Amino acid sequence: MTDTARVIVITGASDGIGAEMARQWATRGVALVLAARQVDKLEAVAAQCRTSGARVAVQRCDVGVQADCQALAAAAVAAFGRIDVLVNNAGVSAHALLGDVTDLGWYQDVMRVNLWGAVWCTHAALPHLKATRGQVVAVSSLAGLVGVPGRTAYSASKFAMTGFFEALRVELAGTGVGVTLAYPGVVATEIRYRGYNASGQPAGRSGLDERGAMTVEACARLIVDGAEARRRDIVMSAKGKAGRWLKLIAPGLVDRLALKALNQDTHR
Repeated sequence: MTDTARVIVITGASDGIGAEMARQWATRGVALVLAARQVDKLEAVAAQCRTSGARVAVQRCDVGVQADCQALAAAAVAAFGRIDVLVNNAGVSAHALLGDVTDLGWYQDVMRVNLWGAVWCTHAALPHLKATRGQVVAVSSLAGLVGVPGRTAYSASKFAMTGFFEALRVELAGTGVGVTLAYPGVVATEIRYRGYNASGQPAGRSGLDERGAMTVEACARLIVDGAEARRRDIVMSAKGKAGRWLKLIAPGLVDRLALKALNQDTHR
């Protein structure tokens, strides 16, 4: 790898989709900056990436804290001199019926991590991305295209994220900076088990029907390949692509399909 290797910054890189994106990118001759709250897990992922020949820097970052997001961009530039791709992957899940929620404080926490974390990281990295004519990748969700019952907090945060990055894409026209939005559906990770329940505690189970969940490897591959191709949007399944258009012509059907996606054991 040369000193001109592209520098990829990935938030939420300690496990799940973020860690797998790092492992896949590591084979492509890049330098990586891996960010998350748990440094021990980050170091384990970094060690795996180094075996593939990548140079790797690790930065503790809670994206729900603006100063941490600013420090991440500064650390990436200090380590490698540039930022070519910023992957806003860090996120928190949640599953609760609004009527069951007594304290909406954790709704604000979901918004702070999923929306504001991406906004703060992007704002801090933007001057460096303009210098390299780089790429912003935002990992949204199908729940950011179609409202999912029982996921009002999560859907709201992902719809907001989608709107922010769609607007930013237009703002950046002519700067050479691209914006890629990825919309995973149900992926076989632990994020929903760690997400909030109605009481604002870790759910310990998924509120969605996990049958047929996409593998982490397949999801990460689609995002990495889509980012490399500088695609506008990555919708990851035929069902997701169909749902996006059915919402316009048959919204009632989409509502019924969304309800069917719930884990029925959770809502009997």
